[in-house]
Order: sequence, then C-alpha cells, then structure tokens
Amino acid sequence: MRYGTFLLALTGSAILSMAPALAQQTLPVETVQIQPELGLETLSLTGQIIARDEVGLSFPMGGRIMSILVREGDHVQTGQELARLESVQQEQAMRGAEAALNAAQADLFQAKEEFERQDVFLQRGATTRIRRDEAERRFRIAEASVEQAQADLNRARKAFEDTFLRASADGVITARLADPGEVIAGAHPVLKLALGTAIDAVFDTPEALPTRIPRDLTIPLSLIDNPDVRFQGHIRKVSPLVDPRRGTIEVSVGVDSPPDQVTYGAAVKASIAIPHPNQIIVPYSALSAINSTPAVWVVNPDTMRATLTPIGIARYSDGTIMVSDGLKTGDIVVTSGAQLLYPGRLVRLIGDE
Repeated sequence: MRYGTFLLALTGSAILSMAPALAQQTLPVETVQIQPELGLETLSLTGQIIARDEVGLSFPMGGRIMSILVREGDHVQTGQELARLESVQQEQAMRGAEAALNAAQADLFQAKEEFERQDVFLQRGATTRIRRDEAERRFRIAEASVEQAQADLNRARKAFEDTFLRASADGVITARLADPGEVIAGAHPVLKLALGTAIDAVFDTPEALPTRIPRDLTIPLSLIDNPDVRFQGHIRKVSPLVDPRRGTIEVSVGVDSPPDQVTYGAAVKASIAIPHPNQIIVPYSALSAINSTPAVWVVNPDTMRATLTPIGIARYSDGTIMVSDGLKTGDIVVTSGAQLLYPGRLVRLIGDE
C-alpha cells in the first residue's frame, strides 16, 4: 500500500515538473494576414418578365361579357375588336333613335315647305302675317326637334359602340382578366395590353437592399426554366412604397436586348454581385467565440502568442466572413488549428520554419 502511494506521488511530481515545458511547446497553425480587399456580396433574386408600358383595357359601362376574341400573347392592331358585351338594349335604343331622327327630319321638311309657301303668299298679299309667323314658328320647332333627335342618336350610337372593346394601340395581349358570361362593372379591367417592345424584370426585394445596389451596376439575368438563356439589365425604377404584407420593395430592372425566348410572364433569376471596396475578409474556419460574441485568434508577431479578439460581422458569404470591426490591416489571424488554442499560447506559423 505504501509502495503504491509512493509511486503515485512520484508520477504526479513528474507531470507537474513537465507542465512548464508543455506550456512552452509551440503549436503550428495556419494563418492569414489581414489586407483590405474588394468584397463581393452575391445575391440571388427571382422575379418575372413584364411589359414596361402596359395598359388595362375595360368597357366604360357594365354588363355581361358576350365574347372575348383574343388570348394571351396575341398581337393586335389599333381599333381591332377584342371583346363584346351583350348589346340588345343598346342596339334597340339606337334603332329607335334612328327612327325618331327620320321622323323629325320629315316634319322639318314639311315645316320648311309650309314656311316658304306662307312667306311667298305674304309678299303677294295672299295670306296674313299671323299665318306666316305661325309657319315660321313650326319650322323653328322642327329644326330644334331634328337637332335633339340627332343628339339622341349620337348618344345611342356611343352606348352601342361602348359594348365593343377595341385595342387603343398596337401591342400584345399580356393577360385576360375576365371570361365570357361574366357580369362586370364599368371600368373593370378585362384585358392587359403591352405597348411597344421594351420589357422589365420585376423583383420583390428586402426593404434595405435597393439602397445597397449601385444604379449603374450591370445585373446578369437568366430564365429559370432555361438557364442557358442569359441576358442582362440595369435598375430602372425602385418603388418608393413598401408592401405592407411582405415588407418588400418592388425593383424594376430594364432588360437590354432581350433574347427571343424571353416572353411576358416568364420567371427570371437575377444574380447580383454588390462590390464592397476595402473589405476585411477572413475564412469561415477562423471564426471562434467569446461567450456568444464572434471572435478570432490573433497572433502577436512580436511574442508569437495568440489572443482571442472579438469582432463584428458585416455579413456571411460562401466560405468567408466579412468583418465590420475588431481587425485592422496587418493583423495575423489563425485560420487552422484554432481549436487547440488558449489565451497566451505560443504558436508557430506554418511555412515560417
């Protein structure tokens, strides 16, 4: 028993005597020296292709849709009939107005002849001025009746014409917003018409993102269903309003020389690389922590001892970290071997042997 106790005490004394020597052993580590460089923040957004100039086409009056003569993607010309409302009442009203105008014109013709005859008789002394003046009064009333009938007919024709929806300009139909048989209110959009050939790619972005994208930045674009179709564009418009439901802002990217495969409504992907000059970047393997605060091991070049230094992180990227504060130019940061470090540990830089 005494022999065992003596052996244990001897072993413990030997370990204690070796501790200073172990503490002085240098740990080989891989490091990187901090040099500010151009950092790229890469973002991927998805959106869709829309017409830059687009108008909604609607009937000025309500009613039941009788027919829609076009589909999405159809090219139309100015004045072309696109859709029609049921127009039985408007057509009957127009026919009635035409008949009323014909009757008023016939009355006017008779009243004019009577007035002219009475005027001649008065000059010859064959009638009285009272009869002549009465003929003139009926003539003037007939003239006013014709004007009123003509106005009624114009309104009836306008109401009938309003049951036809026609293209306001040359363009392409991009959307059908109603179907035949549907009862709609006046000014309710039925079709959307793209004017011209200019197109935009529209994206919903986080609220703070548009302020970080340079307006002159060229943005690569590609079709999601055909990634080989690549093209590019530039930011054309940023909406001043935030979507209250999603907290996003709409950004419109003007497409430069779109390929033939790019069509309205196509899903599109944008790969945005935002440059950040003078950015301090360290590998992800260098990251450690002090409690819950991010930190890295920094080597003092004079003593070659490691110190755990807190840092601020601007953002993460693929395999790297962009540091906002805590490091400066020339700092030596441990990138491999950090798991064996403790404050004050002596290290040796791999490659300096």
